[in-house]
Amino acid sequence: MSESKLWNDVDDYFTALLSPADDTLAAALRDSDAAGLPPINVAPNQGKLLQLLAQLQGARRILEIGTLGGYSTIWLGRALPADGRLISFEYDARHAEVARRNLARAGLDGITEVRVGPALETLPRLADERPEPFDLVFIDADKVNNPHYVEWAVRLTRPGGLIVLDNVVRGGAVTDPGSTDPSVRGTRAALRLIAEHPRLSGTALQTVGSKGYDGFALARVLP
Repeated sequence: MSESKLWNDVDDYFTALLSPADDTLAAALRDSDAAGLPPINVAPNQGKLLQLLAQLQGARRILEIGTLGGYSTIWLGRALPADGRLISFEYDARHAEVARRNLARAGLDGITEVRVGPALETLPRLADERPEPFDLVFIDADKVNNPHYVEWAVRLTRPGGLIVLDNVVRGGAVTDPGSTDPSVRGTRAALRLIAEHPRLSGTALQTVGSKGYDGFALARVLP
């Protein structure tokens, strides 16, 4: 049995046992695929992890950078109380429309908002609104701007809040200081920022599974 087949089998086992799909989640993936969105959403067990992290945080306010079709947004939104709020930024207007439909089907349209445009333009506008600090930030957008997204997350998150940065392994290329890949360089810069920032305490983990070889970083915002 190949390594990738084994990884998929283990993920399938974990997912079926601990985070089985329901009709709403399955429809979100199906409609995203039908609309031609790239199949780069988080895996079901990763979605459940995000939900658990939000619940452990007691999250009432969540910020997501990178909506895609709203699959991870549904997982996160389900962790919120009835008076919670989730704001998600999506670059592509077509993706955002798919996400809004998926969130409405999930019954989350009342507590979620998808904003369209480059996040480095929408984040300053959000800051100008002086929002209540966020409890959790999930970053899963273009990797080139990862360090900027982490900086904004620190600014917008309460002390004790959690920042989750996805896709940090880059097929192992994250270890290459000479890489010219902008996504690798952006990810390395974000990890270095987490390591050196006086208000962050973080770590990163490698993962294998249905999404291949990857990983994520976690950072807690300090007072």
